[in-house]
Amino acid sequence: MMRNLVNGAVGGALATAVYSAMLMAADRAGLLEEPPPRRFARMTLPGRGSRPRPGESVLSTIAHYAFGSSCGTVLGLLSAGQRVPVPIGTAYGLLVWHFGCRGLAPSIGAYAPLPKDRPGRQATLLAGHLLWGTALVLALNRLRTERAPLTTELAPRLREEVRRPVIPVPEPVSVR
Repeated sequence: MMRNLVNGAVGGALATAVYSAMLMAADRAGLLEEPPPRRFARMTLPGRGSRPRPGESVLSTIAHYAFGSSCGTVLGLLSAGQRVPVPIGTAYGLLVWHFGCRGLAPSIGAYAPLPKDRPGRQATLLAGHLLWGTALVLALNRLRTERAPLTTELAPRLREEVRRPVIPVPEPVSVR
């Protein structure tokens, strides 16, 4: 379990690096007004204004990798060390995009809700998250230790590990 957690965090960080490269290219192409990690960092630092503040770049990078790694950890744990099909990763990237861009960002006022946002920006973020999910699965599959795909032979063993109680249940004691 610990190995799956670490693999998920490492895979999430690697996938975030790929996603960050895409964000930088999109920012240079003018598709983003301001990359989301920078917007979130600007909202959390004290003081207002459009000028960059000290620590903004570092905070946005740390927050972005922390979020990407934590989301990668979830899939790493769910995969139980088994090979994950690429379409599952792409769908997981879509789920993370939905949570972030349709849920979290509008709810804290970082961006406008989807219908009011610029379509080009949302399309770029969606494509980036699909790329992130795909890169995450490729990294997880490369990092996993068990090389066999999830089959009917492995499924009962995994099911038993999930059912095994974390705290041992004491045997009943008879009273005489």
